[in-house]
Amino acid sequence: MANNQQMNSTTNSTSSTGTGWQIIGRFIAAAVVLAITAFFTPGFTINNFWTLIIAAIVLTLIDYLITKFTGLHASSFGKGFVGFVLSVIVLYVTQYFVAGYTISWMAAIVGAIIYGIVDYLLPGEQQY
Repeated sequence: MANNQQMNSTTNSTSSTGTGWQIIGRFIAAAVVLAITAFFTPGFTINNFWTLIIAAIVLTLIDYLITKFTGLHASSFGKGFVGFVLSVIVLYVTQYFVAGYTISWMAAIVGAIIYGIVDYLLPGEQQY
């Protein structure tokens, strides 16, 4: 009985720690993928490093909220067409929350494709 309680408390603390690391991992991946995407996408500019960090935080939060409330991931390859459309919208809407981050609709479409490709190619857990 005591072993079961100890095992349950260990599992709960591990899962809460795991969730924290998942969010940090999402943030780091979002920052790297966003930087690469902005570099290769015409019409998509991020003014400086701090703008990149803030944009990655906003993208991570928006993706987390979408996933939490709808169960869908804003990933171009993650959920097919729906994920692609969500990715375009998230990339575009982020500019309204972050100064120094500008993107046009066309760049958001191209950026979502590049974002999906780079996200797919980066090592790590793929979320399908």
